[in-house]
Amino acid sequence: MTDVLDLQSVTIRRGTTTILDQVTWTVGEGERWVVLGRNGAGKTTMLQVASGRMHPTSGTADLLGERLGRVDVFELRPRIGLASAVLAERIPAGEVVRDVVLTAAYGVTGRWRERYEELDEARATDLLTAFGVAHLADRYFGTLSEGERKRVQIARALMTDPELLLLDEPAAGLDLGGREELVAALSELAADPASPVLVLVTHHVEEIPPGFTHLLLLRQGRVFAAGPIEQVLTSQTLSGAFDLDLVVERSADRWFARAGAPARAGQH
Repeated sequence: MTDVLDLQSVTIRRGTTTILDQVTWTVGEGERWVVLGRNGAGKTTMLQVASGRMHPTSGTADLLGERLGRVDVFELRPRIGLASAVLAERIPAGEVVRDVVLTAAYGVTGRWRERYEELDEARATDLLTAFGVAHLADRYFGTLSEGERKRVQIARALMTDPELLLLDEPAAGLDLGGREELVAALSELAADPASPVLVLVTHHVEEIPPGFTHLLLLRQGRVFAAGPIEQVLTSQTLSGAFDLDLVVERSADRWFARAGAPARAGQH
């Protein structure tokens, strides 16, 4: 079976700066991945490669069985859902929420004269309902709270029924209530066998939804560790990736991390 994502020795350079350095990573059917690392570790850049929006300086990137550089990315991108802060900035504040989701069918932001079928209208409504924001369908996107916007963006990313869904820090900027609502929604998505392959980028282990199966740890543009989440998300590996003494704990299918307690005077 062809891997959904297959990055081999992917390097990204900008001038004299190396952002990604020899990254090799494969994602298979049915997997739900978390990508974790410090600011500047290369997480967002790697997602740009995985979404077909950035080509490697060297190495190869195969997305859904197609190699970047040999495929029309405009045909490939509708098969990959993406929710990111960069994409959100392109959504007009005066766009009606229903249209924010609908316009993904044409791969545009901002409805103009294009026409949509009843099936498209129904799918947009179903997605807004699934993420608990159907009651906001007639509101302007610019009037929504940050948490509401994030859920609308994920609904939009699912509009084309993608084979791969990439979520770049979807909980960033949310308060505790908004974060927990989003984590619950993503956990339901992860549990649905009909859902696409999921890749979630985050800074915080507390934002990992139950049901995610694998973890990729990045450190300074390199793969530090990758594999099943129970094996990779340990105090030792997380401490190494973040250059900090950290303690990882798990409770009720949620993960937590905190700084290790310093040794008391007299203890060795």
